[in-house]
Amino acid sequence: MSEGRNDVAALLGYAGNRRYLTYLGLALSAISMLCSMVPYICIWLVVRDLIAVAPEWTKAEGIIRYGWIAFAFAVVGIAIYFAALMCTHLAAFRTAANIRKEGIRHVMKAPLGYFDANASGLIRGRLDAAASDTETLLAHNLADIVGTVVLFVSMLVLMLAFDWRMGAACVLAAVVSVVSMFSMMGGKNATLVAEYQAAQDRMTKAGTEYVRGIPVVKIFQQTVYSFKAFKEAIDDYSDKAEHYQADVCRVPQSINLTFTEGAFIFLVPVALFLAPRALSGGSFSAFVADFAFYAVFSAIISTSLAKIMFASAGMMLAHTALGRIDCVMDAPEQAVPDTPERPAGNKVEFKDVSFTYEGAMHPALSHVSFTAEPGKTVALVGPSGGGKTTAASLIPRFWDATHGVVEIGGVSVTQIDPHVLMDQVAFVFQDNHLFKASILDNVRASRPQATRDDVLGALLSAQCEDIIEKLPDGIDTLIGPGGTYLSGGEMQRIAIARAILKDAPIVVLDEATAFADPENEVLIQKAFSSLASGRTVIMIAHRLSTVTAADKIIVLDKGRVVEEGKHPELLASGGLYARMWADYGEAVRWKISGDKETE
Repeated sequence: MSEGRNDVAALLGYAGNRRYLTYLGLALSAISMLCSMVPYICIWLVVRDLIAVAPEWTKAEGIIRYGWIAFAFAVVGIAIYFAALMCTHLAAFRTAANIRKEGIRHVMKAPLGYFDANASGLIRGRLDAAASDTETLLAHNLADIVGTVVLFVSMLVLMLAFDWRMGAACVLAAVVSVVSMFSMMGGKNATLVAEYQAAQDRMTKAGTEYVRGIPVVKIFQQTVYSFKAFKEAIDDYSDKAEHYQADVCRVPQSINLTFTEGAFIFLVPVALFLAPRALSGGSFSAFVADFAFYAVFSAIISTSLAKIMFASAGMMLAHTALGRIDCVMDAPEQAVPDTPERPAGNKVEFKDVSFTYEGAMHPALSHVSFTAEPGKTVALVGPSGGGKTTAASLIPRFWDATHGVVEIGGVSVTQIDPHVLMDQVAFVFQDNHLFKASILDNVRASRPQATRDDVLGALLSAQCEDIIEKLPDGIDTLIGPGGTYLSGGEMQRIAIARAILKDAPIVVLDEATAFADPENEVLIQKAFSSLASGRTVIMIAHRLSTVTAADKIIVLDKGRVVEEGKHPELLASGGLYARMWADYGEAVRWKISGDKETE
């Protein structure tokens, strides 16, 4: 139970000052439940007076008064409960909003590489689902738990006060119910909810990936095979849900419902045992009134325990939801130097740099050293998996080097303020993301204060004139759903315009022409000329024809620098680069003619 209280306290920490509304709401809920008991007591008082004067019912006094008292407390109880829910809902909404804000604020501090290892759909699913679960708990379940517990305890006191023997008979049903509920939700079964939520996370992630991959699935007609991972995630989720319901909950819930719904049955043998003594003692009318009282209140046991059960399930979900939130909040924060230094220039230097991805058996980079001089272009080439992208990602601190130092302007990137570092580096990836916004806003994203003329100049430098001319609203044309779709090469040129507008002294190009058609590739190469002018450029490429003019070519293989030099020098050395160039040339000349391949 203390664990549950800790969970609630942790969740209320996100509510800020509105957490006091939760405490007020809980107090009002308890008062509301006490008010709701008064009508039942009034019913018992009416029954007692009627039995006392039977069969001369007209002599019964106070019936009207009891009726008005019951009505007044019922109305007041409803009003107070409404006020309680208003308080808890206000606190719950603020908590849910703050969970989302704090989660986003925290992941914004995570290194960019974190998002490669954690799918965006999974992060969003964790935050949204956690916020929704905690909203239900704080807005409804907590109020119901407190109110029901107060009602239940008050009811037990009343039951034992009038006649402890009939009260004990009713309590017996409650005891059996509580034991049954604990067997479903307590002990080792509590971990089943966490497994259930984990399966739901996997299903959400698999579903997001499947939807994103539908175009590829349709192109290659791999429906059955592509659906396999998604189906396995659904089956796992279904199996865990069915196991919990069928194997864990079936018998205890059947016992629980049998005893709580049939609590009245326990009264009958006790009443038969007590009736002869009450009849002989002359207090039979009082006995009948007491029996009526317990018969009425035994019906409340089922409702009260059902509320506690559902509210307890909400507490379990809240515990799991808090675990989801912690998964997001445990994302590593990028270290910020206490006394940041400013780089003196845009020289990029790797000094004995090694890096190993978390959980990997072998390093992605091992003792890599090279220098990119200001205003020069350095190309990183090599076989797939050689460490090219990893090396480039260490410059803007997507990850931090495990060993060694990456420097910009003579200063370690870890000693540069992250905002300053981001201002120093511009990126163009092979798969750039454009927002559902106008071309103007997409380009301006790199420098929000830029003027319309600045954006237009960047677009012209990025060879986007033909794109602007053909669009109905020019640079104000909306891109994406509800707007205009661009080809991959056109989107790449828009991304280059964004990088040009940023005007950063260092540019990282990661396979930026990988998916461009020949016509767009020519325009992209021209755009690169504008982008690279006067800047330090780190270029990653598989198309070796795009790096022949580079000032320096670094050949990476299995995370190590195996060669370094200019294109003619590397060809003359006859090493890995020369072999790759020969393979590239053969691939370019290769074509299909009829039913055989020719050169």
